[in-house]
Amino acid sequence: MAEIYPNRPIRMLAPEIGGASDIAARLVAQSVSAGLGQQVVVDNRGSIAPEIAAKAPPDGYTLIAYGSPLWLNPFLRDNVPWDPMKDFLPVTSIAIAPNVLIVHPSVPAHSVKELVALAKAKPGALNYASGSSGALTHLTGELFNAMAGVKIVRVPYRGNGPALNALYAGEVQLMFANAGSVIPQLKSGRMKALAVTSAQPSPLVPGLPTVAAEGVPRFESLSIIGVFAPARTPSAVISRLNTEIVKALNASDLKAKYAGLGVEAVGSSPDEFRAAVRRDMAKWGTLIKDAGIRE
Repeated sequence: MAEIYPNRPIRMLAPEIGGASDIAARLVAQSVSAGLGQQVVVDNRGSIAPEIAAKAPPDGYTLIAYGSPLWLNPFLRDNVPWDPMKDFLPVTSIAIAPNVLIVHPSVPAHSVKELVALAKAKPGALNYASGSSGALTHLTGELFNAMAGVKIVRVPYRGNGPALNALYAGEVQLMFANAGSVIPQLKSGRMKALAVTSAQPSPLVPGLPTVAAEGVPRFESLSIIGVFAPARTPSAVISRLNTEIVKALNASDLKAKYAGLGVEAVGSSPDEFRAAVRRDMAKWGTLIKDAGIRE
């Protein structure tokens, strides 16, 4: 590019205000503005953000910070107006967040192995709460059913908040909940945490074993949040953005803020992020198809 990039403010599209992806985007936007020498302005456009980003000029002045709906929605419904592989270029991942397998205190299981044994002894007797169809709380529950060889029945709610409230009230027996949303409840002893869904133990929930280590080998479920640019954005722009965003993510103060949000700050190269998205699409796409999940 003949001009020096950037020479004007950058717009970063994001989901609805208040969610983990939105707050993660705002934190990184604030931190990276100084390094870029231009303000990065977060623009919350909800579920239409990917469509807007896909049609934006590929000049580096429109970005999108989004999670798995960007690349999983095409599996969940027809006529999605964007192609995750053709319409976007990965810049970097910015955060990952595991789920935590929590159970109501009334459930007579104190480990994943005990929960699997209980579920196998009483097929269909246990219920798990989840948010909307295709949400990670839903997909993780179905992945657990498939990999553990059990039948725990899904009870859907309008969102993760209502689903957690139902678990607290004892309407359901368990949930694969976002770590950030349940850490206060775990500290108070209101809920029992059996395991975390990351492949390795997570610093977000110190001392908690993984589902994989506790009896369901190779089990892993992570929410990934990353930054993308429209397809055909110049490689020099992608490289500059990657350098500045990863630098911001490596700062201790941003890592601490992300941890308080319930996510881990994780920067990557564009190629590493692309590979992670492809793996996510392969795993969840197969599960969605096999389980017949639709929004």
